[in-house]
Amino acid sequence: MAAVNRLGLMDAKPNARFDVLTKEATEKLFAPISTLTLLDPQKEHYKSCYGLNEKDGDRAISFCGHALLMKDLFVIPDTAKDPRFANNPMVIGKPFIRSYMGMALFDHQTGLPVAVFCIKDTKPRDFSLEEIDTFSSLVTRAEEEINKGP
Repeated sequence: MAAVNRLGLMDAKPNARFDVLTKEATEKLFAPISTLTLLDPQKEHYKSCYGLNEKDGDRAISFCGHALLMKDLFVIPDTAKDPRFANNPMVIGKPFIRSYMGMALFDHQTGLPVAVFCIKDTKPRDFSLEEIDTFSSLVTRAEEEINKGP
């Protein structure tokens, strides 16, 4: 939280430069949902969200909460077959997330994770190397934008 606060991201107003990235992710990866997510101990806050009307969610059922703790790409090809997520309210109910790909974004000064960039799909899918490369490029851009601050 200290790194998130240092970057001034949690209290900042929505920013179009983040919205460009989440929209681009849905278009390039043919996924209905993309978010740039900040997390606090109780909630996940969508700094940018494309494909959902919500602005936040419960961290206890968050996919991004898991991705934030990873050093590398976090992929769930089929949430219904993954025991960690099979009974998740977002899998068995709206928005019916069936696959997820996300990656932590890091504060360049401290090296700490401060956010997650992800895509979510309503159908199971194995992501190709080309899709992972495309996603990785978007993650790099998102991390650069996050480090510019609000």
